[in-house]
Amino acid sequence: MKIQEASIITSAVGPKHYPEHDLAEVLLLGRSNVGKSSFINTIINRKALARTSSQPGKTRTVNFYNAGDLFCFVDMPGYGYAKVSKRERESFQQMIGNYIEYRENLALVVQLIDFRHPPTKDDISVHRWLESEGITPLVVATKGDKVPKNQKHKHIAQIAQGLDIYEEDVLVFSKETKEGKLEAEGIIEEVLAAFEGE
Repeated sequence: MKIQEASIITSAVGPKHYPEHDLAEVLLLGRSNVGKSSFINTIINRKALARTSSQPGKTRTVNFYNAGDLFCFVDMPGYGYAKVSKRERESFQQMIGNYIEYRENLALVVQLIDFRHPPTKDDISVHRWLESEGITPLVVATKGDKVPKNQKHKHIAQIAQGLDIYEEDVLVFSKETKEGKLEAEGIIEEVLAAFEGE
């Protein structure tokens, strides 16, 4: 997948501000600071289009990124951040729910999990909710370079067990080593081909 140019389309605070276009959209869901921005930047071959932050919970808007007119990344606010008020968390959940239910451009949901740790209660509840909506997300385990090679299978197994999925359905990813980049691009390309064929 060669993405020559990429740009942010808009930062939306609600459905009224979502862009109108024909591009397929790849939705990113994950806990705050799990590496959603790093995933976007790695796939689109840019260092800092999507801004990364060491401060969890910073993204409060839905950010739409045009990936070379091939598709659009949709970055939702991170879930499960303790310092965000209960009211804001409920607002985020409603925002995600409305997007998934009504957005016709949606082609793929990517759920990002921190590879270093077992899935959290929030990770598990979001995954089960997606399945209840008839959506099978692509599970991407971020920060793959932070786990020693001899521990990787153990960490894959704990994510698979926690989410009740097959181990081969966990895609280990690293922005540093680019592990998983080609595999992620291949899956996105397959989804885009199917979306365009509908």
